[in-house]
Formats: sequence, C-alpha cells, structure tokens
Amino acid sequence: MSAANPIETRDSTPLGTQQWLPFTPNREFLADPKLFASASRQHYYDASGRAILDGSSGLFTTPAGHGRQEIAQAVYDQLLKMDFCAGFTRAHAGSFALAERLAGLLPEPLNHVFFASSGSDAVDTAMKISIAYHRARREPSRTMFVSRERAYHGSNLSGTALSGMVNNRRAFGNPVSGVVHMRHTWLPEQRMQPGQPTVGAELADDLLRLIQLHGAENIAACVVEPVAGSTGTLVPPVGYLDRLRELCTTHGILLVFDEVICGFGRTGESFAAQSFGVTPDIITMAKAITNGAIPMSAVAVSDEIYRTVIDSAVDDGIEFFHGYTWSGHPVACAAALATQDIYANERLFERGRALSPYFLNQLHTLADLPAVFDIRGYGMIAGIEIHPDGKPGQRGHRLQKHLFEQGLHLKATGDTAILAPPLIFEREDVDRMIGLLRDALAALD
Repeated sequence: MSAANPIETRDSTPLGTQQWLPFTPNREFLADPKLFASASRQHYYDASGRAILDGSSGLFTTPAGHGRQEIAQAVYDQLLKMDFCAGFTRAHAGSFALAERLAGLLPEPLNHVFFASSGSDAVDTAMKISIAYHRARREPSRTMFVSRERAYHGSNLSGTALSGMVNNRRAFGNPVSGVVHMRHTWLPEQRMQPGQPTVGAELADDLLRLIQLHGAENIAACVVEPVAGSTGTLVPPVGYLDRLRELCTTHGILLVFDEVICGFGRTGESFAAQSFGVTPDIITMAKAITNGAIPMSAVAVSDEIYRTVIDSAVDDGIEFFHGYTWSGHPVACAAALATQDIYANERLFERGRALSPYFLNQLHTLADLPAVFDIRGYGMIAGIEIHPDGKPGQRGHRLQKHLFEQGLHLKATGDTAILAPPLIFEREDVDRMIGLLRDALAALD
C-alpha cells in the first residue's frame, strides 16, 4: 500500500495518513504536526534540536526522566537472554522478583501481584478479580460497580463504563451494564485551596445512597482514583477516602484504588494509599512502573482476596481464568526492576516529596491571572483550570498547543492544564515551567 496524501513536517519528514492517533483531532494534527525527535532527562527535543521541558512526565509515565541508561541496558540484556516467556503454566524468575519488589512498596496486606499490559487492562483485571472473589465467597449476586463522575479508568469497555468523563462515554453508549456513579469531589468552596480541600467529605455518602438503592449484596466494588488525575487533578477532601473505606468495610464491598497515575511517588509516597493513610483491597498500577519505557501494568490484591480465590479451586485446577499474552513479559519485568532500582537509589519519591511544597506554592502565584479559574494540586501533580472561551475545551486546547511552541509539554483535559513534572526536577526547572505558564496564560487575555 502506498502512502496516502503525505504531509511535510517542519523538518521535511513526510507523514502519511495511515496512523490513527488516539485522543487526538487527527485532521488538525496532520495539518500542523507536533513531533518529538528525542528525549533526555527532563526535556524532549524536536528535529531541530529545540528543547521542550517535560511538564507531565511524558503522560505521567516517566518520573525518573527520559533516556535512562540503566533501563535501556536491562532491556537490551534481557532481550538477548530471553525475549519472551508465556505466563500460562510457565514463568520466569524476573516476574517473581518484580512481584516481591512491588509487594515491598505496597501497604499491608496487599502482598500479591497480577501482571498485565496497560492501565486499562489492570482495571479490567481488578473488576474480574472482584467478581471472582465474591463468587468464591458464595456471593455471586455482587456484580455491580460504583465509580464516580469525572473518573477515568482507561479506555477498554469496562473502563469506559466506569468512566465519568462524558466525551469518553457518549460515543459508545452504555457498553457494560451494572455500573453506577457517585458525584465527583469538586465543590466551588474548594477553589484555590492548596492540598486537600477541607470541605466535601460528605460526598462519600453518595456510596451509602447507592448501597441503599441497589443493595450491598449486589455491589462488588467501589473503584476510585485517590486523586482524579486525567479529569484535571481533583484532590480528595479530608476524610473522604476514609469514609469510603468505612462504608466498604461495613457492607462487604471491595475498595479499589486506581493508582495508574498516582503510583510510584507522585503523591510523595510509593502509593497514594500511603499518602492518605487509607488502605484499599486492590490497587491498580501502570505507567511509571517501568518509567514509561515498556508497556506494563499490575494489580495488587490483599492476602484475603488472593487466598479466597486460590483456595476456591477444585482439584488443583486453574483458580482464575484470566490473563494476557504479555502478563509478566520478561523484558517489561527487566525494565521495571531497573526502574525500581533508580527510584530507590536516587530516593526519587523523597525528592518529589521535598520539592512538592515549592512546586505547589509557585503554581499558586499564577492565581492573579484573569484567565485562571482554579488551581488544584497534591504532591507532584496539579491542575490549572482556566475560564472557558466559547465551546468548553477549546481554550485549553489552544493553551497546550501554544505552550508546545514556547517550549513546554503538558497534558490538557478540557480547559485544565495538568502538570506532573518528573521527580528529577530541580527548583530552577519549576521556575522555568511557571514562567512559561505565566506568559502563555497572560497571552490568553
């Protein structure tokens, strides 16, 4: 097949139309492509060598910075040693080593890890584990799931059903039944409050209302992001997650934390569960597990869940009929182990925790700009929401394109710019990022 309508980029590289880009206005992109050519540490570079500061750690994936030699070497060595090993009735030592390493980072009693390929796969897996657990306990009616408005849990069908972001749902209808939603946690009284809002904990009682409506005996799990990241950084109010934990425990419902974004130091601890002092029954993780170098995800479950499902099988048969070709892929495990070494040796979680107050304080200096509606943040993740101008999302889209031209990469959802800088950032990197944001936000008016 020949290339259709090749497009000349700024570096004269022809782009065909064969690739269909995800979550992208493809026609607009092809008319004015935004291409990276390389990356190193906290910067991307275009084909001309222009540096672009990475304000979102890739896509929340790369807290240790780009181009890490340690990870590249581990991947290279593993490819030559053993490039693939099926995870069905076979295994390799690297996957067990990684599971043990992750268990050491996770809160007790989450000591068992199931590997998958992406955050979306991890959410699917967590849902199926929840159903399997209740069936093993002879409560097969527990098949419903509770999620939240403005939630993002991946783009598979089950994640789309859990999602509370309308544009991720409206084109696909209601692909999976049995999912109900609580309200999101943002309230007008929370505007410009740094850290955890002091109002809004009562919103957790939406779960109680859904229990009273549908019956606890029909609900398998409540699935939430500790910090709702993709929607624009909604930080949980003080006491909110504690109340969800209380209600789930009282009514026999599993509490699932989707930590695909929050995990691996983003909130100052290994996982947000530890930052907020609330232990769920299941944690999903992905993105930063390999520093973004190789696709991988994992689902951590409690001792109770693991033992209940494993011990329910008859005659030493398969306990859980689920898995992926790439579960525990040896190259991904090598990348993840090398990544965990970097996090530990360079104390990156501690570095992020130490930098967080400066990062958040500097962000709040932008509150004086007329375009800024709200600033929210916790740890090393934050959102700057701007006043819309016409159709919702148009102004935010223009902002992120303008910032790319000025030398800053970040993610925007609707009219919110989302910042999640690498944990290797120094104060001067924060200052550079804030300066670029100030200029771009001022230019909106």
